[in-house]
Amino acid sequence: METNRIFRIGQIVPSSNVTMEREIPAMLHSRELVEPERFTFHSSRMRMKQVTKEELESMDRDSDRCAAELADAQVDVLGYACLVAIMSMGHGYHRVSEERLTSVVEKNGCYAPVVTSAGALVDGLRTLGVQRIALIAPYMKPLTQMVVDYLEREGIRVMSHLALEIPDNLEVGARDPNALRAIYRQLDLSDADAVVLSACVQMPSLAAIQAVQEECGKPVVSASVCTTYAMLKKLGLRTYVPNAGELLSGRY
Repeated sequence: METNRIFRIGQIVPSSNVTMEREIPAMLHSRELVEPERFTFHSSRMRMKQVTKEELESMDRDSDRCAAELADAQVDVLGYACLVAIMSMGHGYHRVSEERLTSVVEKNGCYAPVVTSAGALVDGLRTLGVQRIALIAPYMKPLTQMVVDYLEREGIRVMSHLALEIPDNLEVGARDPNALRAIYRQLDLSDADAVVLSACVQMPSLAAIQAVQEECGKPVVSASVCTTYAMLKKLGLRTYVPNAGELLSGRY
């Protein structure tokens, strides 16, 4: 049965993040052209300018306040939109964060499910049934290695990866997503089952996802694609977004 229900999408974002408030709405507005549900978007921000472990840890401590603010808006789902902040806190922290933030929103009279982009990436890759990936991240090499280690401890082998080494978060957000159509060719895909075109919710990639997937012949995802998939699953909606890669093909 079709519905014109309006779902409120809540996001906790770093103060310098300018991408998740573009890519998540872009995907869900694209979905509105072919599905009956409608969406509005609501954010709360945590201070962070430089992508360093120290700033990430300081920012994460502010996530409870953001969750409480979004609870006041009675959002229908809440996404923590910073993958590396979660991963920098230690292996498995996405589960700790999701549980804690769920408790925060419930204490404030809201019962929205909580997803993290870190957990969404792990779960999205598992949903695709892939065990070996190649990935691109904008971070400095130590933070990129931390992401690789986090994923490998979740049972996902990273066969090839690129660190673009951009510490300034605004510079990351200003990148041309279509540049990834050439950059990804530097990856060794021979042993990879899938490609993570952007293992960072700040590095734009949506415009390149479908094109890279068609060129390389393997499933292509990003942290933002996986977050959108996780949100749709939590809302009980069809996981379909046109031209957003295999995970959002509606088959999963």
